[in-house]
Order: sequence, then C-alpha cells, then structure tokens
Amino acid sequence: MDLRTYYQKIRDTEAGIPTQFAVVISKTTDNGGKSGLPVEVTREVAAKMMVEGSAALATPEQTATFHAKQAAANKAAKEAAVGEKLSVTVVSSDDLKKLTDDLTKLRGKSRPAEG
Repeated sequence: MDLRTYYQKIRDTEAGIPTQFAVVISKTTDNGGKSGLPVEVTREVAAKMMVEGSAALATPEQTATFHAKQAAANKAAKEAAVGEKLSVTVVSSDDLKKLTDDLTKLRGKSRPAEG
C-alpha cells in the first residue's frame, strides 16, 4: 500500500469522527484480536484502527451502553475505596478507661476519683 494513500485514508476517517474520543468495537484479527470488545480511544487512534480493519466505530447505542457501564464501574470503585477507608475498632470498657486515663495524664489534668 502506498503510504500517502494510507495516511490520507486515516485523515479522511478521522475527519468523519465528530468527537475527540470515540468508542470503537474490536474485530477479530489474525494476531489474536477478539471481536466485539468496546474501547474508548482518541479520534486519531480510532481512525487508524478503522483503516487497518481492526475495529469499527460504535453506534450511538453501543457508545451509550459503554459509557453507562464505565460510569457504574467507576461508582462501584469509588464506593469500595470509601468502604476501605472506614474502619471501626471495638474497645472494651476497661481499655477505654485506660485510654482516657492516659489521655488526661498527657493533658496534665487529673481524673476525679470515682466513688
């Protein structure tokens, strides 16, 4: 293939992609590429993949589904991260009394006598 023709096809295909990022659907390739996997790439990469025959531009419905799944995965990851940050420690009443006594000693105050 002539390189000028190849790059002209890429430029023409890129001009037909309306957004900066595009969702493409992979096609089966000779080197092990799997068919039907969506991925979001830059306009330039999408055009190159389309010209080389390794992907096709996703339909608006496929793009919406892809973005919805990505948003759900992002939300789940954020919730999991928040869940990991939250920790609870159970302290017995004797340990709590000792901790509060130590804290009052550090502050320079004496704890009133119980009784």
